[in-house]
Amino acid sequence: MYKLYTRPGSGGFVIEAALKLAGAAFEQIDVPKTPQPDPEFLKISPMHQVPVLVLPDGHAVPETAAISLLLAELHPGKGLGPVAGEPGRPAFLRWMAFMATAIYMANLRYYYPHRSTTDAAGIAAVKQAAVAEMDKEIGILDGALAGRDWLVGDGRTIADVYMLMLVCWYPDLDKARAAWPNVERVCAGLRADPMLAALNKQHGMWPD
Repeated sequence: MYKLYTRPGSGGFVIEAALKLAGAAFEQIDVPKTPQPDPEFLKISPMHQVPVLVLPDGHAVPETAAISLLLAELHPGKGLGPVAGEPGRPAFLRWMAFMATAIYMANLRYYYPHRSTTDAAGIAAVKQAAVAEMDKEIGILDGALAGRDWLVGDGRTIADVYMLMLVCWYPDLDKARAAWPNVERVCAGLRADPMLAALNKQHGMWPD
């Protein structure tokens, strides 16, 4: 059985969704956000980050995008994403990497600006630049979704759920919904999904 270390409002939202879509049994372990890391948790997550998925063989895998890609490989045919050799695989890898390295990192700079500067006077500038990056990058997703129902292929994948989470983390959700109609169209359908709506009760990704 998998073990998922997570906390509300984290990337665990995506991994819980992936595990449920895969029909995989897992034990959920909530990790409180505390100034002093738990030494035992640091053994499986040296950066003290969640989510972390511990595989049945005991191997610990951090990073939301990496876990998502791994679960797609381990559970083919469950709608998580195309595996090697299947149509849409290049696009799946492209969008997962783009969102993890571009939008997610800009999001971190907005919410944790002190990590990106040693000058307290520069905090506001870091946040402003982060929003500008998110604007550009989510705009790229919006253009890619023009005339499409999903980011990859003809059906929902975990890439769409990952996009939903990142858009929900945008600092002005009303602006996001108005600025990127194609992204909002896909996200609205995802928000209406009963399984994702139930997860939202725990994670508070979007207003009910």
